[in-house]
Amino acid sequence: MTHDRSASPLIFGGAAQSPRAALPVLPPLALYIHIPWCVRKCPYCDFNSHTASPVLPEEEYVDALLADLDQDLHAVYGRELSSIFFGGGTPSLFSAAALGRLLEGVEQRIPFAHDIEITLEANPGTFEQEKFVAYRALGINRLSIGIQSFQQAKLEALGRIHNGDEAVRAAGMARQAGFDNFNLDLMHGLPDQSLEDALSDLRQAIALKPTHLSWYQLTLEPNTVFWNQPPTLPEDDTLWDIQEAGQALLAEHGYAQYEVSAYAQPGRPARHNLNYWSFGDFIGIGAGAHGKLSHPDGRIVRTWKTRLPKDYLNPAKSFQAGEKALTNDEMPFEFLMNALRLTEGVESRLYPERTGLPLDTLAEARREAEQSGLLQVEPSRLAATERGQLFLNDLLQKFLT
Repeated sequence: MTHDRSASPLIFGGAAQSPRAALPVLPPLALYIHIPWCVRKCPYCDFNSHTASPVLPEEEYVDALLADLDQDLHAVYGRELSSIFFGGGTPSLFSAAALGRLLEGVEQRIPFAHDIEITLEANPGTFEQEKFVAYRALGINRLSIGIQSFQQAKLEALGRIHNGDEAVRAAGMARQAGFDNFNLDLMHGLPDQSLEDALSDLRQAIALKPTHLSWYQLTLEPNTVFWNQPPTLPEDDTLWDIQEAGQALLAEHGYAQYEVSAYAQPGRPARHNLNYWSFGDFIGIGAGAHGKLSHPDGRIVRTWKTRLPKDYLNPAKSFQAGEKALTNDEMPFEFLMNALRLTEGVESRLYPERTGLPLDTLAEARREAEQSGLLQVEPSRLAATERGQLFLNDLLQKFLT
């Protein structure tokens, strides 16, 4: 999912598309590129990642990514790319030469905005100074570094390949390589974690002065080792104490919470993820990648690509595994499950602009959500209250039809 991890897109089944008004303007366009290989699969991870062989098929995979992109170009409609996100897996396993050829091929097909944000996910165990200097020279201008914890026992429990010292060095190496904009991914609610353990991790992360922190609670996801062999996680009271104390610590150090699990220094929110959460468009290429594309006639289509790398690289198989056009009935939930993750929500006008539906289609559910104290009573914005953010699933249920 995410883009930073908290930002993974969701797919829903459903009926055929209903007619709706043409969109007055197409939303911003982003590109998500999935690199599906890792040194080792972590026991909590439900992303589409696979243990890498000693030699990665870089050339073949770049060729496939560009061919995949060619098949989605019909939905670009003259737009430029506002952001690119290399997610995984561990994209930093790929060489700068391979990523350079890929970026060159992408720009030949779709123009880049002059201030495009290009993010690469990286893990501390893959950091080599020369490689990251080369990444920066390619125009990659933001890193998302998967730390998760600085404490050895916690890292071992999570199956991570790095240690705490390597995590600290990775941030320093990123800055030395020219990255003045980087995110640290950090988890809390880890096996046997105390409040002080969690705050110690957070203090260490803050000391490294990232521009952005993705700080989110470990959850046990189906089809993972942790789901089948669950570790001992902190009690609910401890989890609540960690959340409250951690948010206060982040605010004290100038990291504003702008999304459920995203905190940024002023002017440094992740533009790529903001595009997801404001119901922007994104092409998804690579094994298992998801996309969401709007068309001028009002159709909004979610797509997903062939999941297994061996199938994605097989010329006899299609890149696209499926697509689904969203119906009018699904649109309120689809829009709001993203927008209401933002602490300030979105301007109300964005709903008709991005969905092609009039704002009054939300009226009844909106009133009920406001009366329940879950949605702010603010005509010009769609935003959850503090209580609504705590009970976001309950709030979203009101917009299901």
